[in-house]
Amino acid sequence: MTEYLNEIIQGDCLDVMRRMPNNSIDLTVTSPPYDNLRKYNGFEWDFEGIAEELYRVTKDGGVVVWVVGDATVKGSETGTSFRQALFFKEIGFRLHDTMIYDKGYAPFPSTIRYNQTFEYMFVLTKGKIQNVRLLREPRTTKGNRISTFRQKDGSTKREEVVLNETRVRRNIWHVDNGYMRTTKDKYAYDHPAMFPEQLAENHILSWSNTGDIVLDPFIGSGTTAKMAMLNDRKYIGIDISEEYVDIAERRIAETRKELAK
Repeated sequence: MTEYLNEIIQGDCLDVMRRMPNNSIDLTVTSPPYDNLRKYNGFEWDFEGIAEELYRVTKDGGVVVWVVGDATVKGSETGTSFRQALFFKEIGFRLHDTMIYDKGYAPFPSTIRYNQTFEYMFVLTKGKIQNVRLLREPRTTKGNRISTFRQKDGSTKREEVVLNETRVRRNIWHVDNGYMRTTKDKYAYDHPAMFPEQLAENHILSWSNTGDIVLDPFIGSGTTAKMAMLNDRKYIGIDISEEYVDIAERRIAETRKELAK
């Protein structure tokens, strides 16, 4: 296992994961190609095989964050995302949370349906989740409020509720993306579908601890690995495309230099 730590590995992620030990990964954060994008830079991938390997290598209590959307084919959304979530449950994962990644814009506006601006983020756990650090945000409502509570006998009671200045974030995350917002690494935009740095970082902070191992089997431009490193986690990145591995390795090398200053 040590030969994979803090490395970007070029290869089929299914083959690479098969060489990894059981129960060795604390957290996976990934966004795979989907539907008509399943041929990834000329390569195809086996969803069911990868899902089964993710279950095997994930530690008990560990988490897989699977960020995915659906293509529209012949006027109908494919529903592939739902089928994947159900398959994860069939092989033993718990569906801990169905979250929404709100991209905030529609790259391909539609004239016959509401513009598609989100992707699903399925948070899957292997057994009872072990590491949870829920992020907080400023509360929009200030001061205290009066709330009505139903009592056991059916009567109601009004009480003053003291509001904290912050609250746990909702499970719909708006993350700005696009040129120089997804990342400041200009060369990384050679990758066609980059993972926003803030999105990867927020999941890493939410579901792992310092020193944990974070996997991304579709590492692409290297975002998950970069944010794991910046937050004192170990990482393993895998990608079948030599072009994308080159981008990821450059980002990691530059991040190491920044951290060493």
